Amino acid sequence: MLALEMYRSLPRHLAGRALNGRSGGLALAGRVPGIVSAYASPLRLVTRDEPSVRRAGWARLRTRLSGICGSDLGALSGSTSLYFSALVSLPFVPGHEVVAELLEDCAELPAGTRVVVDPVLTCAARGVEPCPACSTGRTNRCERITVGHLSPGLQTGFCHDTGGGWGQFLRAHRSQLHPVPDELPDEQAVLTEPTACAVHTALRARVPVNGRVLVSGAGPVGLLTTLALRALTPAGEITVVAKHPRQRELARLCGATEVVTPREVLRRVRRATGAFQVRPEFASPYLLGGVDVAIDAVGSRRSLESVLHATRAGGRVVLSGMPAAGDLSAVWFRELEVTGSYASAQREEYADGSDQHGPVQQDGQRGAFALAGELVRDEAVREMAQSIASYPLHRWREALDHAGGAGGLGTVKVAFDPRSTR
Repeated sequence: MLALEMYRSLPRHLAGRALNGRSGGLALAGRVPGIVSAYASPLRLVTRDEPSVRRAGWARLRTRLSGICGSDLGALSGSTSLYFSALVSLPFVPGHEVVAELLEDCAELPAGTRVVVDPVLTCAARGVEPCPACSTGRTNRCERITVGHLSPGLQTGFCHDTGGGWGQFLRAHRSQLHPVPDELPDEQAVLTEPTACAVHTALRARVPVNGRVLVSGAGPVGLLTTLALRALTPAGEITVVAKHPRQRELARLCGATEVVTPREVLRRVRRATGAFQVRPEFASPYLLGGVDVAIDAVGSRRSLESVLHATRAGGRVVLSGMPAAGDLSAVWFRELEVTGSYASAQREEYADGSDQHGPVQQDGQRGAFALAGELVRDEAVREMAQSIASYPLHRWREALDHAGGAGGLGTVKVAFDPRSTR
């Protein structure tokens, strides 16, 4: 099959880190075409054997559409922490935001069913006894992602054995598969996985009733998190930080009360909350006071600083984007609660365990993909889907360049269509 394959290359990894710089992150990749796609990326277009996981509960899939995520760009640019090197198995086919077609029956799902894939490779997928996290439905916290009958891999798209969406075919376990309604186009369906992650983030934020929330970033993660906050939490004012005009339009459509530029964040939050601003020597200003909850949906040093400096004492900061290193003085001095938000879980719980803020089961819990399946029907997501650009695999350099500068180009998501030859 034809696929894009990420392989081990220390020289390219080091070159990527040098080109992007410690503070620049992916910003340089967005400004200079070819940085990720040509000079430093350990990615290649290959013809390789199809994935061959042949165990009960697994099925063969044909990829229809697979998104390019910020975490993919981070891995290709060398900006991802080496912390994750023990949780992948190279070479692997990337692509964890996947819409695909079943090519064989899988449990009660017949061949031909269109599905989206929950990429987390849990105990069920690995054929081992459920760990404590999986046994309670907190599958994104699985402790067995390096064992079982699969190679190490925290998700589909980072595991050698399963393949990923940047290839024509992949393998997935029944526990990962969610049927797509016939009326939902692929362009909306491919946003289901990032929407599920956004659901998880919104619920991890534990927003108090009428709480003020700051979302730093208006890429897909920030926009979908804003939508989930508005739909599933009792948030009051939601301020979204957006760089580009199209992002600002979509942020409002997703439920933002106010949209600001990165330079305006502290001033606008200060005005809205009555906080005081202080200016330390040779460092960025920050607020005494601020929002109740702040979400970093970017993962850059600047974005992390922004949310830490705009959150009131005792407030909550959620790291949704893969975090960069930064000064954590505010966490200590302002006694902030900092929590991570990784992927999505098969059981999600509202802050109060009740159903007053959304459609939940009697025990106050539902899976993130079930909730995401409802949210992707929203008008805002339909509008976002209009801004998706797709590429065939052989145009991967062009696709990665486009993804690196998507926000400024008015594109919400760039995806691969392995069926296309144009």
